[in-house]
Amino acid sequence: MRLTSSADPALWIPVTGSLGLRGRRHRKAAIRMLMTQANTSLGRDGVPGSRVGAWLASQAIPLAMRRADGRVLAWTWKAEPELVVAMATVQELTPQLRMARASMPMEYDDTESFPTPLGVGEKLMMPMPPNPASPPSANYTWDTGTHLITLNVVCSDRERFGTLEGSLDDLARSIRIADDLTSGESNVLRLPPA
Repeated sequence: MRLTSSADPALWIPVTGSLGLRGRRHRKAAIRMLMTQANTSLGRDGVPGSRVGAWLASQAIPLAMRRADGRVLAWTWKAEPELVVAMATVQELTPQLRMARASMPMEYDDTESFPTPLGVGEKLMMPMPPNPASPPSANYTWDTGTHLITLNVVCSDRERFGTLEGSLDDLARSIRIADDLTSGESNVLRLPPA
């Protein structure tokens, strides 16, 4: 199962598929923001993400995403890449994944229904996470019966997080499944998203 998206190019820069110089600045800024947030959550306040580490990761991550072959999509906020990073993933729903979802902390019970072309999913906005060191985030999930599709969003600014909700909802609504249908023994018919 592969994911596709028609994310608004005026708002989002895709990290997925941006090899080499194309998207490099946005990719590095997003990675640096995530590294800074990780340092903060580990109690190392004021320790920014390493520029060298961000550069190395920005070179390796697109290759890893290409190898993921449509199971991972990622974007940064076009106007300010250090502000928001969003990543959509698809995973096979194994019994272990179902058990992990069922045993998530109580804060994850505050989801609301979120209808999209993928079906009715769940949306969870966490502007004030239980751990004060954690950044504000949003989770969108869809259970297709065989796969779990998630969109995870991390924001670096608590005060501006609420102003992004409409754009995050639009991004979530843009995600589609691109299935391959086999016809005969060797021909593959790829259908565009509905």
